[in-house]
Amino acid sequence: MATFDPGAHTVVPARTFEDLSLGEVFNAPSRTVTDAHAAAFQTVSADNHPIHYDTVYARAHGHPAPVVHGLQVLAFTAPGATLFPQYIGDVFVAFSGLMAEFHQEVHAGDTLYPSLTIIGLEPGEETGVVTTRATVHNQRGELVLSGEHRYLLRLTK
Repeated sequence: MATFDPGAHTVVPARTFEDLSLGEVFNAPSRTVTDAHAAAFQTVSADNHPIHYDTVYARAHGHPAPVVHGLQVLAFTAPGATLFPQYIGDVFVAFSGLMAEFHQEVHAGDTLYPSLTIIGLEPGEETGVVTTRATVHNQRGELVLSGEHRYLLRLTK
């Protein structure tokens, strides 16, 4: 009987910085945002602005419904929501930065489609920087968020 090796129990084959290619896409599963998601994020973020939970307040201020917090929408682009960190786990050093722009409101009931696309690979001496474009579209195909993430990976060659 073979001995079990936890290190060999992977979701996808491990890759290195050198194995990555510009244009590769890492999609996250779609997710329909619910009032429960919004309430949980409100609790974690401590953001108690009524625009995020009070329907009457939101409508009085020109919104059809409470607005899902932008940082919550950004959180759906977390690399761990995709298989990207599964591929680079052995060479990952740090999540080194991000930038985001919010283009459309998100409300409970919207289905979001997050994605990361590699747009930059900058090798250094011992590490390399991977830049991904982060996007989130809604069920109508509208871009609700765009931005960039940067990761520092250890070089292997």
